[in-house]
Amino acid sequence: MALSNSGLDSFIRFEGSPSLANPPATVRRDKQGIPIPPSEFELNDIRPSPAAPLPSARDVPPNDVERSTPPTPTTPTGVDLLQSFTNPPMNKYRMASSTFMNFANGVNDSAPGALIPYLEKAYSVNYAVVSLIFISNALGFIVAAPLTHAIETRLGRARTHQVSLSILALAYVALLCAPPFSVIVISFFFLGFGMAVSLSLNNVFCVGLSNATAALGFLHGAYGVGGTIGPLIATALASNGVKWSYFYSIPLFFALSNIIAATFAYRNYEADAPAAQLMTALEQTASRQQTNTPTRMQTLKLAARNKTTILGSLFIFAYQGAEVSIASWLVSFLISYRHGEAGQVGYVSSGFWLGITLGRIFLSPQAARLGEKTSVVLLVACSLVLQVVFWSVPNIIGNAVAISIVGLLLGPVYPCAAAVFSKLLPRDLQVSSFSLISAMGSSGGAFAPFITGLLAQKLGTVVLNPVAIILYCSMVVAWLCLPRIVKRTE
Repeated sequence: MALSNSGLDSFIRFEGSPSLANPPATVRRDKQGIPIPPSEFELNDIRPSPAAPLPSARDVPPNDVERSTPPTPTTPTGVDLLQSFTNPPMNKYRMASSTFMNFANGVNDSAPGALIPYLEKAYSVNYAVVSLIFISNALGFIVAAPLTHAIETRLGRARTHQVSLSILALAYVALLCAPPFSVIVISFFFLGFGMAVSLSLNNVFCVGLSNATAALGFLHGAYGVGGTIGPLIATALASNGVKWSYFYSIPLFFALSNIIAATFAYRNYEADAPAAQLMTALEQTASRQQTNTPTRMQTLKLAARNKTTILGSLFIFAYQGAEVSIASWLVSFLISYRHGEAGQVGYVSSGFWLGITLGRIFLSPQAARLGEKTSVVLLVACSLVLQVVFWSVPNIIGNAVAISIVGLLLGPVYPCAAAVFSKLLPRDLQVSSFSLISAMGSSGGAFAPFITGLLAQKLGTVVLNPVAIILYCSMVVAWLCLPRIVKRTE
C-alpha cells in the first residue's frame, strides 16, 4: 500500500514493508552432512564452565589507571608517596618533637668545649686524658648503628624514642652527681648511644618528607641553636663559681620533656607510614619469602657495602670531625695562643654555633635551589679559606668573626649532604645506611678531637687549624667521588 500527501506527494512516498517470516530451524548435521534428529536431552550436551572466582573489592588490576593509591614500589629505586609537614596532620607535631630532640643534642654536644678547662682543673687531667670523653661518645654511636633498625622494628618508632631518651636521662643523672672521671667517660658512651638512635630516626623521618632539604635545615638548625646556647650556659655557670656538673640538670630536663613529646607525637606512627601497614613477625617472614626481601642482617650488610653509604660515611666523618674539633678546642686555642680569659673567650664558641644555626636555617633553602652537590663544594672551599684566616690573624676579635663565618658556611653542609644521600640510597637501605653514616660521623666527631688533643699535648692547641684543613680537603674528595643522582622510578 502506498500513502501520499498532496503537498509532499512528489517528494516523499511511504510504502509498507512485507511481514517478516521466522527463519528456518537450525538442523544439526554429522560429518557426512546427514541431519541429526533432536535429542530429548539435548541440553545435557552443554557442559557448564567451571565457576570463576568473583573479584573482591581489594583485587585491583596492577595497571588500573583509576586506582586512587598506587602500589608500593618494589624496585630498589622506587619511592613511596611523600608525606609533608602537614600530611598526615600529626607530622607537624613529629617535626616539632624531632626538632626539640636535636636542639637538646646540640646543647649537650657543645658544652664540653666550654667545660674542658674546668674538667682539667677539677680532675687534674691533661688534654689527652680529657679527650677520652670524645672516644667514649663515638663508641656509643658505633654500637647503636647496627641496632637502631632492629630496635625500631621490634618496638616501633615511639617506644624506640622512649628507650633512647631514657638512656640519655640516666646518663645525665650520673654526670649531675660529679662522679669519678672513669664514670664520666662511661656516661658519655651512653650519651652517644642514645643520641645516635634518635638522630638516625629523625634524619630518616625528615628525608621522607616532600620538602626534605628544608626539613633537614630546620632539624639541624635546631641543633645549632642548642649548640649556641650550650656554651653560653656552661660558661656562665662555671665562670661564676657554680660546679660544672650542675650544668647537666638542664639537658636532663630536656630529655624528660622529650620523652613526653615523642610519646605523643609518634604514637600510631606506623599507621601513617606511606609504605606497607604494620605486619606481625609471621607475616613479615612470609612476605620476605615471597618477595625475596632481605633480612635485617642482610640489609645491614647491603648498606655497609653500598658506595653511597661508604663515601657518605667518610664525608660525614670528616665533616663532624672538623665541626666538633673546632667547637671543642677553640676556647683552649684562644686561651693558649691569643691569651684570652676562659670567662670571655668561652663565648666565642657560641658565635661558631650561632653561625651554624643561621647557615642551616637561612642558607639551606638557597643551597637547595643552587643544587646541593655544587653548593657543598663551594661552602667547604670557602670554609677552608676562612680557617686559614683564623689561623693567620693574631687577634681575638678577628678570630671570633672568622670562626663565626666558618660556622655559617658549614651550617648547610649536613642538610645538603643528607638530602643527596637520600636521593642516592635505595629506599629499603635508608634506615640502616643513615645509622651507619651517623655512627661514622660521630666517630669523626670523637676521633678528630681526640687526635687534636693528643697532638696538642705535644705541639700545642695550634694543631687545631691544620687538622681542620686536612678534614676539609677529605670532605671535598669524598664528595666528588659520590655517584651521579639518577631520577627514580615510581
